[in-house]
Amino acid sequence: MISNQVLQNTLEGLREISRTEFCIIDTDGKTLASTYSEFEIQPQDIQAFVESQAASQLVKGYQYFKVCDDYQLEYILVAHGEDEDTYMVGKLAAFQIQSLIVAYKERFDKDSFIKNLLLDNLLLVDIYNRAKKLHIDADVRRVVMILELEQEREHSSMESVKSLFSGKSKDFITAVDEKSIIIVKELEENEGYEEMDKLAQTILDTLGLEKENHTHIAYGTIVSELKEVSRSYKEARMALDVGKIFSPEKDVIAYSSLGIGRLIYQLPIPLCKMFIKEIFGGKSPDDFDEETLVTIDKFFENSLNVSETSRQLYIHRNTLVYRLDKLQKSTGLDLRVFEDAITFKIALMVVRYMKYMETLEY
Repeated sequence: MISNQVLQNTLEGLREISRTEFCIIDTDGKTLASTYSEFEIQPQDIQAFVESQAASQLVKGYQYFKVCDDYQLEYILVAHGEDEDTYMVGKLAAFQIQSLIVAYKERFDKDSFIKNLLLDNLLLVDIYNRAKKLHIDADVRRVVMILELEQEREHSSMESVKSLFSGKSKDFITAVDEKSIIIVKELEENEGYEEMDKLAQTILDTLGLEKENHTHIAYGTIVSELKEVSRSYKEARMALDVGKIFSPEKDVIAYSSLGIGRLIYQLPIPLCKMFIKEIFGGKSPDDFDEETLVTIDKFFENSLNVSETSRQLYIHRNTLVYRLDKLQKSTGLDLRVFEDAITFKIALMVVRYMKYMETLEY
């Protein structure tokens, strides 16, 4: 369960303190970590100690100690020396490694619980029973954030995110795939969506993720019960997808800000095609020339204000009116009328959604 590197770092730290050489061996006699420059031990000596009832033993100038997890033998710790001081240091080192096993076991138990909670794999009764055993509060405010990386997740990215939350034992950092990092954040009473926006931006800044890397971070709604964490996770997932379709320029995407985009995202493709055919006939917004598309975008951007739109496009007001009239003749929709403008805007979003879904099919 514990990585060999962690064991090695632990032994080196113990050697620095005690000036004693250590080695950790598994029950098959394989050396996992050692501070010895040259270390040879007879396999039969290890086997004899494993099979014995003794918790510790002195063999040929080496002190042997058993390190167990719930009475199951995990490691053999070997300390070099025959005197009483070496025995005491060895006992302390064995206790330290035993504590590491317990800590890592609890950590991975919590990680497994959080993953299953996010993926909605737990019954309601199991959620509260396991949370109680793992000392996880059930009735506190939480939100789920997902950091999605363009490339497969690197170990350094995960560690960098964890370092941001170091000392905050009530927050959980985990992952369920190779391209995202999931943060289950516990909130204070005074923290809301504004603080989540700032935190998301801090995470991106800390990791040094530039916009050209197409990295996004999304978060769901704030929930007040543990059983609702999976909902916040699903919302964050949807926010990532909807954000890519309708707001690709945004780095931070909140589920609460998706607006009509999240409704369109849940429409079946056949219904979308039927809607577009009814609005544009045999045409598609893709058939419009670049000038018309720029005009439409700028007109919507300026809340259907003809004067402001013509000023920003550096064209005469009458030129803009001519373009809008031309568009009305080809589509039957007058963008100066609010109802027609809404219909046209939704149609453009539906087309963008269909094009995105087509890219996923290939």
